[in-house]
Amino acid sequence: MGTTQLETVPEPKYWHLKTVLTEALDSEFSVGEILPNERDLAARFGVARATLRQALEQLELEGRLQRRRGVGTTVAPPRVGVAVGTEQHVWPGAVGDAWQPVDCEVALPPAAVADVLETGPDDQVHTIRRSRVTHGQPVAAELLYIPASSVPGLSAIDAPSGSTLARAVLRELQHLDLEGQDRAVELGSARADDAKELDRLPGAPVLVVTTRYFAEGRTAAISVATYRADTCRLTFGGVEIHHDPERRAS
Repeated sequence: MGTTQLETVPEPKYWHLKTVLTEALDSEFSVGEILPNERDLAARFGVARATLRQALEQLELEGRLQRRRGVGTTVAPPRVGVAVGTEQHVWPGAVGDAWQPVDCEVALPPAAVADVLETGPDDQVHTIRRSRVTHGQPVAAELLYIPASSVPGLSAIDAPSGSTLARAVLRELQHLDLEGQDRAVELGSARADDAKELDRLPGAPVLVVTTRYFAEGRTAAISVATYRADTCRLTFGGVEIHHDPERRAS
């Protein structure tokens, strides 16, 4: 049998460099250590800086490196397992929820969200911002969209604003009978507001998990959660956190 066209394509230079850099990370650097600047690294490996940047970006995407504001590029710690959901269907804010409410406002949702919620063009929804921290570091930020029809018993007197309003909305949401939920995961780039909250640079790789919650035959709430792709390994069910002492960097 002859070779396929794919087999005849040479390996890109940045991909080969990524392999070389991975070996260097395992043998020469420890977790948290700052890498030399791009000029010195390019000179050491005899490559153009553009090629080096491609290799570094790939290693960042794979969770081997982190770019930190005011610090530079550092060797990343092992990824932690972050549970995206539980084995049973529960509303956001239920007992055991790892998310912390940060703020809540009543505002028009993005058009794509409004279409799924089937709200009118002028219908505002409760927009809750929540954060998630694991081992002392921010790992995810969430926007949770809840229309007024999902929390009909909410009292403005009991929940004036901010995190207090967020908790009140989530408590009221528990009164609905949750019929089901579905999730979609995609790779994305951190927007400026998410990057700031996650201590990342804008454009850094992230994992975006969109969850729809169903009740009364409709979409009752939508969650858009942004996870750091460099530190998180998403699990659907139980959470496992791996720390391998045999590896200096993972």
